[in-house]
Amino acid sequence: MSSTSPGYSDPLLHHLLTAVAPLDARAMQEAEARQAQLTKPAGALGVLEETSVRLCGIQRTCPPRPLAKPVVAVFAADHGVHARGVTPWPQEVTASMIENFRAGGAAVNVLARQVGAEVYVVDMGVNADVAADDRVLDRKIRRGTSDLAAGPAMTRDEAAAGVFLGADVAQQLVAAGHDCLLTGDMGIANTTASAALIAALTGAEAADVTGRGTGIDDPTHAHKISIVKVVLERRPASEDPLETLASVGGFEHAGLVGFVLAAAAMGVPVVLDGLIAGAAALVVQAIAPGALDYCFAGHRSAEPGHRVALQHLGLRPLVDLDLRLGEGTGATLAFPLVEAAGATLREMATFDAAGVARK
Repeated sequence: MSSTSPGYSDPLLHHLLTAVAPLDARAMQEAEARQAQLTKPAGALGVLEETSVRLCGIQRTCPPRPLAKPVVAVFAADHGVHARGVTPWPQEVTASMIENFRAGGAAVNVLARQVGAEVYVVDMGVNADVAADDRVLDRKIRRGTSDLAAGPAMTRDEAAAGVFLGADVAQQLVAAGHDCLLTGDMGIANTTASAALIAALTGAEAADVTGRGTGIDDPTHAHKISIVKVVLERRPASEDPLETLASVGGFEHAGLVGFVLAAAAMGVPVVLDGLIAGAAALVVQAIAPGALDYCFAGHRSAEPGHRVALQHLGLRPLVDLDLRLGEGTGATLAFPLVEAAGATLREMATFDAAGVARK
């Protein structure tokens, strides 16, 4: 990627992108060869086999090391488009839910405890004063984005700042010993921004990517689709993914982009959550497609936009449970499958070692 390409002239961003290396081909070849020797029919473990091979490529060793210290980072922000009536939920819920995360009472906290994952919240742009502590990280750019139906949601500089701040969070968590990063999100009206971002980056129609979010009724859903249509018609054409992110995305999307890029640059696997993570991953794909090789799609959301995003990303979800909560719940549920994939490659006996006859 040329440092003079649109969106990549900033030396910090250019350094981050150039640090993303291809997966280790030799480790993956060794993993494929070992898979062929394990006591099972070829391909019998399905997606777990491909997952184990990719883990070896990410970690640059075969068999892969255990993923012993997973962590969920919940990127939180508010959206100016909330004023358009795209959801009946008040914006104050975002800040209230942060306190619920802090107290350990949210769904993602419960699920994270089941798999031994820690949970951090990252305030990227909540429209309230949020107290920072050892679990709630202050990375606030400003108090919510602008109304994306009236103009750009944020400036390009703000979008770039969000990417750098998200990268910093990933670096901080990996430095603390976390070996698998799980994405989470929180923000009332974030499904509207995500739908617009997915449509802008895939060319899909507004009606095909705009879902019911928190469970809105038919009239509100139709109104939400109309708002996304307005956004797409108003948005100036641009080949710069960061400009697109700034135009229709959110601060949490920007943070997630940096989070994924930094993880890839450090050779750490990422388990993506649902719609909001999928929208952010499309930005990653547009600026550093190799970084997607470090990502596993945790689940397929019930939101139609996430299905479109996954198809465009070429990622197969590990779980499909009609989830649409966000928070990192789908990624957390899928994490044990990623670790199980690596464990089978490490621990299963080979035909020769077990004295089992081959076909």
